[in-house]
Amino acid sequence: MAAYKKNSDIAIGNIVGSNIFNVFLILGISSVINPVPLMPEANFDLLVHIASAFLLFIIIFTGKKHQMDRWEGGVFLSLYIAYVVALIVGVF
Repeated sequence: MAAYKKNSDIAIGNIVGSNIFNVFLILGISSVINPVPLMPEANFDLLVHIASAFLLFIIIFTGKKHQMDRWEGGVFLSLYIAYVVALIVGVF
């Protein structure tokens, strides 16, 4: 709804806040109830998640007006497609 109303700062805050909430609260509660094993196969996914979040913050905070340009969105879309292809092919 925030993106629809042209409030990009609020939209990005909602996305980042939701991710932080899910990781820390939901995963934390789940781990207290039943310990969650960390599989070595998940290392690639964790690395991709951390790298994409870091890249997003660099793009947002170094660009003009703190927004993502169309070509930067294309880079993210290309990286996502490469990630999905890598998962399907079984590279990692």
